[in-house]
Amino acid sequence: MSLLHDEISQQPDVLRRLLTEEAGNIAAIAEQIRRLDVRMVLVAARGTSGHAGAYARYLWGSVNRLPVAMAAPSLYTLYERPPQLRDTLVVGISQSGKSPDIVSVLQDARQQGMPTLAITNATASPLAQTADFVIDCRAGEERAVAATKTYTAQLMAVALLSAALAGDENMRAQLERVPEAVAATLGLDEAAAQTAERYCHVQHMAMVGRGYNYASALEIALKLKELTYTSTMGYSSADFLHGPIAVVQQGYPVLLVAPAGAPYAGLADLAHDLAARGADLSIISDQPAILSCAQRPFELPVPLEEWLSPITAIVPGQLLGYRLALARGLDAEHPRGLNKVTETR
Repeated sequence: MSLLHDEISQQPDVLRRLLTEEAGNIAAIAEQIRRLDVRMVLVAARGTSGHAGAYARYLWGSVNRLPVAMAAPSLYTLYERPPQLRDTLVVGISQSGKSPDIVSVLQDARQQGMPTLAITNATASPLAQTADFVIDCRAGEERAVAATKTYTAQLMAVALLSAALAGDENMRAQLERVPEAVAATLGLDEAAAQTAERYCHVQHMAMVGRGYNYASALEIALKLKELTYTSTMGYSSADFLHGPIAVVQQGYPVLLVAPAGAPYAGLADLAHDLAARGADLSIISDQPAILSCAQRPFELPVPLEEWLSPITAIVPGQLLGYRLALARGLDAEHPRGLNKVTETR
């Protein structure tokens, strides 16, 4: 197998290590944040890390009742007009911790006297050195250009912090189930290979989720762009219904991310609508009813609570990206025009 496939397969071990070795640090950080009486969170991140930020927006908003906004780093670097902050925790999420524009958001926050947190796989990076608090993703070196194990580690870090802030032991117990659930989900590799053969000549595709799994739709779309050069878009199902669904006609490929949870009923209705329009449907879910609508179902073998489902739901998308790159004879480790570390300013 390739380097990328190896890193996808390492995810259960990475998540176990994060739970074992970083949970104490995260609990201590949560205690300090509680003392600061934080009223909102500003997240600075780009690319895959930005999708971890999208997950944080839903999780910290729903469970911890914190308004979460995504920073616009250009306000800091290009326009030099950063917003004025008050009672705000500023979080930088980056696997490398090297991008100057993300670092600049935390630097300005510290100048304004705001607390700062880095979630990174590089604890000696500029981002980590700037932050008051650091969560180490403990993913080990990630050598493939496309991020996989660092993404699920970021999701786990966000989830651990949410549980610690809430002081919820039931959430903490649910997190313990995640590594084995991810290990079981790796068994969908053959389904991904079969789907890749069907999609070998596809040039356009839509990925759709909602709520916590809006992040999954965004990240799967990015993985297919990076690895297979397919023109893909990730959508919230609510936004998809407000216009983009018009592109769907006979044979148009759509991938739905629809595990059990609050958005499920609406996504099930959408699946039936898409099937009636003749869409070529792939569906990632733990629910047999909606999977029956799909030509290419990806049945999640271990159901998790909705707030944790993005950590398993992303795995079939990672595997599909890898297998489709192989089916097209592409270099999955070194996509054209991309570097492992992108330093935007």
